[in-house]
Amino acid sequence: MKIILPTIILSLAVLAQCARGAENWPAFLGEKGDSHAEAAKNLPETWSETENIVWKTAIHDFGWSSPVIWDDQLWMTAAPMDGLTMYAICVNKNSGEIVHDILVFENATTEDDELLINSFASCTPCVEEGRVYVHFGRYGTACLDTKTGGKIWERRDLQTTHYRGPGSSPILYNDMLIVHYDGGTTQFVVAFDKKTGETVWQTDRSMDFGELDGDMRKAYSTPIIMNIDGKDQLITNGAEAGYGYDPNTGEEIWRMAYRGFSNTSRPVNAGNLILLNTGFGKANMLAVKVGGKGDITETHEAWMLGRAVPVKPTVLFVAGHIYMMDDHGIFSCVDPADGEILWQTRVGGAFSSTPLYADGKLYCFDEGGKCHILRLSPNEDEKEIIAVNTLDDGLYATPCAENGTLFVRTKTHLYRIGK
Repeated sequence: MKIILPTIILSLAVLAQCARGAENWPAFLGEKGDSHAEAAKNLPETWSETENIVWKTAIHDFGWSSPVIWDDQLWMTAAPMDGLTMYAICVNKNSGEIVHDILVFENATTEDDELLINSFASCTPCVEEGRVYVHFGRYGTACLDTKTGGKIWERRDLQTTHYRGPGSSPILYNDMLIVHYDGGTTQFVVAFDKKTGETVWQTDRSMDFGELDGDMRKAYSTPIIMNIDGKDQLITNGAEAGYGYDPNTGEEIWRMAYRGFSNTSRPVNAGNLILLNTGFGKANMLAVKVGGKGDITETHEAWMLGRAVPVKPTVLFVAGHIYMMDDHGIFSCVDPADGEILWQTRVGGAFSSTPLYADGKLYCFDEGGKCHILRLSPNEDEKEIIAVNTLDDGLYATPCAENGTLFVRTKTHLYRIGK
């Protein structure tokens, strides 16, 4: 009994931690960065401004950053369109009450004159127990105490030129916060000590941009971590090339060159393939075989797809197939073996946010505020549009979910949608 009882207590504690962690959505596109809400069941399939809205909270200014969840807190960022002030906002998940509204940075001026559809608060925070990390590109990175809202550390010394606002979101890896700085003037990846904000490593992009102007050297993508041959790799998209790095040291492991810039779509783990989106100009989806070393441009391309590939939304890998919603509302199912499009359907609308996969369905929010709910299948005869629901304001942010609930940020409000 002396042995069994502590074991039972420890097991219960682990199960409780796992249960709590399953409800968290700690970073852009979730814990694994794949937009899969694996713990979310019983999500509503119908809603409107008057149906299945648990609460609706106004969020000041602008920001296309997605909400992230830790316990009963939802965090996001916001800024006015002139970018002179930058905020971190925390909303209570249960009540919709604003818990923290923190002025993180003030700027005398900004250098981004042509935001197009971007904002000064498009980088999604990442959160863990006791700390939230907010990033505003060249304007600064900060670590905040989630209980008090106090600033633990900040970095404002790393510079580049965005031209059209920042976009790459930070990720946590072990004791580091990893961030892209892919601007028009400088292009590098940096890892901060998450406790102190000090630089652990910084690696310049190795691609030679030649005579390309600054606008075509930019990228807005967020990296992912993949385990390849038993070792973690940091997989990142930059202008003109994708890279694999050792996340502990920043050492470049491989580089795959392509043509493209202003990448916003995130790399995707597709088993023995890495899916890289080549970005603006004309988006192609490049399937890269894992295990490469050095310059793998001529050796590790499995296939390339150039039709109906999204520029901004990230594609999803679900049950052995690739699903993608392009910016103009064309939805496709792709065979990862050869890149063949198995079927396509036109949904309509313009899309910037990444679809959310939950409970066998895909929730696709367009810029006009409509959500198209699709039942997925690689068999064209079994696919189905279950419902189309509309909120008053459009959105660019990607939603997140937990059991029974969707959290959706529109241009003006944060919603909790539930039965």
